[in-house]
Amino acid sequence: MAVLGPNGAGKTTLLKVLSLLVKPTRGQVVINGVNAGENPLRLRRDIGVVSHNTFLYGNLTAYENLLFYGRLYDVTNLRERIHQVIREVGLQYALADPVRTFSRGMQQRLAIARAILHDPTVLFLDEPYTGLDQHAMEILNDVLKGLRNQRRTIFLITHNFDQGLELSDQVIIMVKGRLAYHARTADINVRDFKRIYLQHVEGA
Repeated sequence: MAVLGPNGAGKTTLLKVLSLLVKPTRGQVVINGVNAGENPLRLRRDIGVVSHNTFLYGNLTAYENLLFYGRLYDVTNLRERIHQVIREVGLQYALADPVRTFSRGMQQRLAIARAILHDPTVLFLDEPYTGLDQHAMEILNDVLKGLRNQRRTIFLITHNFDQGLELSDQVIIMVKGRLAYHARTADINVRDFKRIYLQHVEGA
């Protein structure tokens, strides 16, 4: 699911509510049939989050970062799982390097490894392409394409129409805190979507 909208539309707030970082003022959050208000601890194990902050420790190596987070989630067969996710994001060559030496793109890929380490069924991504050069974007695209084939729900906030439509099965437009548009990406193309987007944003 790709989520697009102008600045201030409420995209990041929505992500924070759905990822249980913020409580909604009204209504309910239900994930995988479980009400977040009744069992938030259980649901947090089903959720992975990648945001502007990578939540990585610069003085630790990539391996040590993943080891730390894996222990927080009581990941079974942790060492094997670390090697699995680090291969998925293409960073096995840097496993023993301090994260402070990583480029922004490498940090984003490691942040994704951190977020999927406990094998969540839902993954929230808030502008994961921010600060990446073209090469890093292409690598991240490949990583996300691989993740979408693993029967995992991915909720992607982005400003990039092309990437949003290419990576997602569904797309929504948010305007002023409301859902203004929802469609399957198979039913629209980028050119038509840009026109639809402008209609909703300029008409708000």
